[in-house]
Amino acid sequence: MGGVKPAYEDDKKALLSRLNRIEGQVRGVARMVAEDTYCIDVLTQIGAIKAAIDQVGMLLLEDHVRGCVADSVRAGETDKIDELVGAVKRFTKA
Repeated sequence: MGGVKPAYEDDKKALLSRLNRIEGQVRGVARMVAEDTYCIDVLTQIGAIKAAIDQVGMLLLEDHVRGCVADSVRAGETDKIDELVGAVKRFTKA
């Protein structure tokens, strides 16, 4: 990125920790399927993974708005607003 600090830099440690936890949850679900675990129990864990992913996404989105978008607007540039709207649309699709 040419020396520019990403907006999520301050949350990087927390983001990586959450992503590592999610990775472990996904491995756990794979193990549950391999062990023929009851469907509802697997679905419950998948719901937990989805919620955790959403939390990571919201933190990144918040950092983007407070950093990249705010800086762009202060500079009189509006391209980041359209980018943000697109990101929100993609993020909120089920």
